[in-house]
Amino acid sequence: MTKSLFDSFDQVSAKQWKQKIQFDLKGADYNEALIYKSLEGIDIKPFYHQEDLSEIDNPVSHPSEWKNSIKIEVSDATIGNKKGIQAIKKGAETIFLVIQKEEVDPKVLLQDIPSETSIFIETKFLSASYVNILNDIAKTSKQHIYLLTDIINLLAATGNWFANLKEDHQALEEITKCTSLKSTLSIDISLYQNAGATMIQQLAYALAHANEYLNHFDDKDYNPFKRNKIIFKVAVGGNYFFEIAKLRALRILWQALASQYNVINECHIIAYPSHRNKTILDYNVNMLRTTTECMSTILGGADTIYNLPYDDIYHLENDFGTRISLNQLLILKNESYLDLVENPASGSYYIESLTSQLAEDSLALFKNIEQGGGFLNQLKSGNIQRKIKESAKKEQELFNKEKIVLTGANKYRNDKEIIPEFEKPVFLNKNVRKTLLEPVIKRRLSEVIEKNTQ
Repeated sequence: MTKSLFDSFDQVSAKQWKQKIQFDLKGADYNEALIYKSLEGIDIKPFYHQEDLSEIDNPVSHPSEWKNSIKIEVSDATIGNKKGIQAIKKGAETIFLVIQKEEVDPKVLLQDIPSETSIFIETKFLSASYVNILNDIAKTSKQHIYLLTDIINLLAATGNWFANLKEDHQALEEITKCTSLKSTLSIDISLYQNAGATMIQQLAYALAHANEYLNHFDDKDYNPFKRNKIIFKVAVGGNYFFEIAKLRALRILWQALASQYNVINECHIIAYPSHRNKTILDYNVNMLRTTTECMSTILGGADTIYNLPYDDIYHLENDFGTRISLNQLLILKNESYLDLVENPASGSYYIESLTSQLAEDSLALFKNIEQGGGFLNQLKSGNIQRKIKESAKKEQELFNKEKIVLTGANKYRNDKEIIPEFEKPVFLNKNVRKTLLEPVIKRRLSEVIEKNTQ
C-alpha cells in the first residue's frame, strides 16, 4: 500500500506556527501587525489551524441544490406574465414577483407559467382577500407558490404599519391560514444590511424579528411555523468570506431558536446582492461586485438566488440589465460548476471559525434585545435605529478614508467619466410625513461622492 505523502511530514501545531511568525516579524508586535479587527468586532488572525475547530460543534446544514431566480416588478399582470415566461425560457429556475398594486390579476399573472415552477410572490400591500385568490390558484395548479408576508419589515422600513398593529396582525393571521400556499410568512432582513448594520446586528435582528412572529403564533390554534419552513430574505455585501459565514450562521441560529418553540427548524434562504456598495460611478464594476456576492450566497448555502442588475440603481428594469444579471448566475452554475460540491465551506478553518463567532455574538445580542423588551419595543424606542446608524457611520468613515475601497468611486476614479442619466431616484429624498417611529433608512456608501460629481 502506498504511503500517504502527508505521513512524511511532522504535524505542526498552531503554537509552533505562531512562534515562527513572531520570529519572522523581528520584534514587531504580532497583535498590532497581523491581527485585523473587523467592523463586527471579530479579530481576524493571519492563519487558522485545525485546532481552531476543536471547540466548534455546530454542524451547518446546507441545501443539496440552489435555484437561480429573477426578480420582476409587476404593475401590469399581462406584462408581468410575459416577463416571467421569458425568464423561464432564458434559464431562470424560479421567479420572484413583486406585485405593486392590488389591481394586478393573479390569474392572468400566473397563467401558462410552466408546472412545477417555484414562484415567490411579495406584495406591496396587505390584503387577505387577494391572498385567498392566490390560495385558490395554488389548489389546482402544479406551480409551487410561495408568499412572502412581513408586516414588521414594513414598519421598520417606513415607520408605519399598513393599517395599524391590530388590523395588520389580524390580516396576517388570516393570510397564514391559506394552506395551499407553500409559505405565507417571511423575515426580510435585507433592510438592515442596506442601512449599514453589521453582520452580527443583521443576524441578531433576524432572530428578534422572527421571535416576534413566533411569540404571536405560539398560543394560536394555527401556527404557520409548524407547517412550512420560514423564509429569510437576505442581502449580501462585498465582504466575501464574512458573507458566506453569515448565511451559515443564520441557519445555526434559526435551528437554535426554532427548537425552543418546537417548530420546523429548517429555513429557506432567498439571497441577493446588496445595494449598499453599488455605485453610479464606473457602474460596470457593479457586475464584478454582484458576481462575487452571488458566489458568497452559493457557498454560504442560499436556497434561492436572484441577482441585481448592474444598472439597477439608476435604470428602470430593462432587457439588457436583466439578461446580464441572469447570465451571471447561469455562468456560476453551468460553467463554474459551483453546484457540484455540497456544502463547500464545510471544514474550512477560517470560515468555520467565522461562522461560529458570528453565531455566538449574534445570539448574545439577540438575548440582549429580548431582555430589553423584544424587537418591536426596541424599534419603538429607537434603539435599533440608533445602533444601525452608529455602525453605518463607522463603515462610512472607513470608506471615506479609503479603508473600504469601491473601485471607480473612492479610488481609481475616472475624472472624465460621464454620469449616466437617471430613470429613477438615485439619492435619498426627504419625505416629511407622520410616522409611528423612526424608519430604518437604506444608504449607499458612495452617495456623497456621487453627489459631488454632478
